Amino acid sequence: MSVVLSVDSTEVLPALRLRAWQLDDAEALVAAHRDPALRRWLTTVIDGEADARRWIDGQRQGWAAGTRFGFAVLADDGAGFGPPVGHVGVRLNDDGAAEVGYWTAAEARGRGLASRALEAAVRWVLTEGSALPVARLELFHAVDNSASCRVADRCGFDLEAVLPAQPPVFPTEGHLHVRGKSVRS
Repeated sequence: MSVVLSVDSTEVLPALRLRAWQLDDAEALVAAHRDPALRRWLTTVIDGEADARRWIDGQRQGWAAGTRFGFAVLADDGAGFGPPVGHVGVRLNDDGAAEVGYWTAAEARGRGLASRALEAAVRWVLTEGSALPVARLELFHAVDNSASCRVADRCGFDLEAVLPAQPPVFPTEGHLHVRGKSVRS
């Protein structure tokens, strides 16, 4: 399956393209993961090109298996789409739900990229004929990650629960946000 999602530009925001990760994206992935703010929230550590290539290969395997769909997010800088500046992922669960996650590179934050990219992926899963057997999307983030909470809210995810910490992977409490076909799809 090959899916490319597009988000139109606005007067102040660039157009976005979401596509599967490619091995050529390894350098941009490593650069994004050097950011301490990003590393604070992620459970995956990418320290070099070998880590990036393994991660990208895992994303490609997820697409091939139809269980995980990782999108590289590219922004139009006026001269065309540059290297990835973000990620949106959709992972199918065994219970008919899917988990979504996202991140943006430091240079792309604060411009509405995460919420616009996430909304494109949600629309694909819930309404654009993706054929994914999903009626409920779940979004998890650390309680003190207020930026992710704002993105979840902007994209119509309702806060369902505060989850207890689960060290060492999730050392702090978390929020569980949900969105389904009946909620703003």
